[in-house]
Amino acid sequence: MTYQFIHKDKVRDYECDLQGIVNNSVYQNYLEHARHEFLQHLNIDFAKLTAEGIHLVVTKAEIDYKQPLKPGDHYWIGTDLERVSKVRFAFLQNIYREGETKPCIIARITGTSLNERGRPCALLQLDAALPAPSE
Repeated sequence: MTYQFIHKDKVRDYECDLQGIVNNSVYQNYLEHARHEFLQHLNIDFAKLTAEGIHLVVTKAEIDYKQPLKPGDHYWIGTDLERVSKVRFAFLQNIYREGETKPCIIARITGTSLNERGRPCALLQLDAALPAPSE
């Protein structure tokens, strides 16, 4: 499977719950970190955007938990970006245990950028990575 961006990491013991698996909320941290790394790869600087009054925000998170990760597991996150509308975009992200082909997590994280007045606006820096809107 081909993705626009791949981020690799390892499960740390403290990310697991009493059942010995990664806590469900921790996966959102994994996904967010991969999105930030992807945006840095695209030369999009969060601090610079914030200084310019532009804020990237998540408006919807859809996560299907398929199989758990455990302490010490090495994993990778494949990330694709798609345009939802002129002002909304979605990160399609899957988490895989290293060496396996079945995903542990299938996620769709929808977001937008807000201007200094808190209104949705197009983020021109994403245009190079996004296909044209389908609406």
